[in-house]
Amino acid sequence: MKTIDYIPTSKIERATKLVQTGAKVGVNYLKYYGEKMVNSDLNRDKLNENNAEDIYDGLKSLKGSALKVAQMLSMDKSFLPQAYVEKFSLSQFSVPPLSAPLVLKTFKTNFGKSPYEIFDEFDAFSVNAASIGQVHMAVKDNKKLAVKIQYPGIANSISSDLALVKPIAIRMFNLQGKDSDKYFKEVEDKLTEETNYLLELKQSQEVVLACQKIENLVFPTYYPEYSSEKIITMDWMSGIHISEFTKKNTNLVIADKLGQALWDFYMYQIHILRKVHADPHPGNFLVSPENQLVAIDFGCMKQIPKEFYIPYFELIDKKIIDNKELFREKLFELEILRVDDTKEETAYFTQLFYDLLSLFTQPFQSETFDFSDELFFENIAKLGEQFSKDTNLRKMNGNRGSKHFIYMNRTFFGLYNLMFDLKAKIVVNQYKKYQN
Repeated sequence: MKTIDYIPTSKIERATKLVQTGAKVGVNYLKYYGEKMVNSDLNRDKLNENNAEDIYDGLKSLKGSALKVAQMLSMDKSFLPQAYVEKFSLSQFSVPPLSAPLVLKTFKTNFGKSPYEIFDEFDAFSVNAASIGQVHMAVKDNKKLAVKIQYPGIANSISSDLALVKPIAIRMFNLQGKDSDKYFKEVEDKLTEETNYLLELKQSQEVVLACQKIENLVFPTYYPEYSSEKIITMDWMSGIHISEFTKKNTNLVIADKLGQALWDFYMYQIHILRKVHADPHPGNFLVSPENQLVAIDFGCMKQIPKEFYIPYFELIDKKIIDNKELFREKLFELEILRVDDTKEETAYFTQLFYDLLSLFTQPFQSETFDFSDELFFENIAKLGEQFSKDTNLRKMNGNRGSKHFIYMNRTFFGLYNLMFDLKAKIVVNQYKKYQN
């Protein structure tokens, strides 16, 4: 893969790149509407492919929060055109890496020494490049290590990147009113945390300590002495990305074992730790040669406050979902319904979330759940299509819901998609056996 010798870091450079990308998308629309005049049966598939290609190509050279947004969108398979999902999912573990000279310069800038002064061996060519950093192989005292190096200038560009994305997001989601800023602040705070590798080191060690008792789940050991604010070093973990594994696996027993480990890992974090790894995409999980689940990269951890946790998970209870008064009460607690809503907005969003929750909470309604159930995911896709075509939704104030929904919903979208890829059948509350 072609390497990158330079990442635009100034506000002007990054804004120019985004404007250029927007111009390309505009040209794609003009071409589409021109062809549509000649061929009225033309669908939007080619337009979506061209837009996805141009947007991804623009974002991958910027890296950082711009590319991270694409990664977040790609997890939402049911609510985006397939062309975008396929292209944006490359941002999970397949983007152009930094060139070797830039890697060595970045390492020395952040560690005060070159990697060759610290490790017995160091490969200056990346084995895996993502949105915020890239991974290199190293050896120290005969131990194989993974060294993650953050891209230069990424932390300083988060605010300006999101400021450029904000007007687009406001239009896309019809956010009205000043308090929509809370959503952008939540994303900015989390992205800022992800650029602090000392925080990630601490969070990683805490997760390993708390969750290492979960069966068929393994973690790397982390090395503070070889880590800094922009560099983090851990054991090299053998295995293949979970997405590669699911493409070729035919053993349902192994799939169930891995799925159970993944499910228990998330339920334990959510319900026991009240802090969850909110980045469950395929690039963050490997399957080891022993068919164990390997969890890596804990830069994005979401604390779940009690005032959100209680009503959020009370809505899993079918008795509450089907009780109109209790259901409305929870929707107000979670800021989904607002006191300034019109009667039409109240009725519309009550029905919308009733439909959503009746479907999304199905895995919690019985002792076991089979994530190979294609009908369940077909229904989610149909609901997503229904929302995307609903003209009424665009007229309503989309500024609703607690800011905590952003990363909690992202967690469940990502988890459900990984479980579906595995086609795993799991015991829903098995995580409780790890409580003591």
